[in-house]
Amino acid sequence: MIYGITLILLSIIAVPSLILSRKPNAKELLEKVAPYQGWIGIIFCFWGIWGLVTGVLNMGWLTSAPVWWVTLMAGSLVEACLGFLLGFPLITKFFLSKNEKAREKAVQIRAKIAPKQGQLGILGIIVGAWMIVASLIFTIA
Repeated sequence: MIYGITLILLSIIAVPSLILSRKPNAKELLEKVAPYQGWIGIIFCFWGIWGLVTGVLNMGWLTSAPVWWVTLMAGSLVEACLGFLLGFPLITKFFLSKNEKAREKAVQIRAKIAPKQGQLGILGIIVGAWMIVASLIFTIA
């Protein structure tokens, strides 16, 4: 359930234009969060990667809880991508500043997924909501 809630919050930060079109008074809140957007992105990028690692390490869930496993993997992938997009400036500054090849590869990856940030944000809201529902429906013993 925590993954779903955090994914929805991350998606709201990633798609401010969608929120502002629905609630114009949300601009003040989004402006307060903007200075921390890079750090939020880094944290969620690593949390999404951790979710993907968890899913790979628990491949046995495919036989006992396949819907939950697919949900975890989808949510973690969206979370890692959105986190990467939001945290990209700080990721390049702290982690890729010494390695030029890695920085170039990161810029290429960002160029591929940046135009889809809005779609990823909407997908994140949908997957996050499903993760909350799925965590209530499916439990792993």
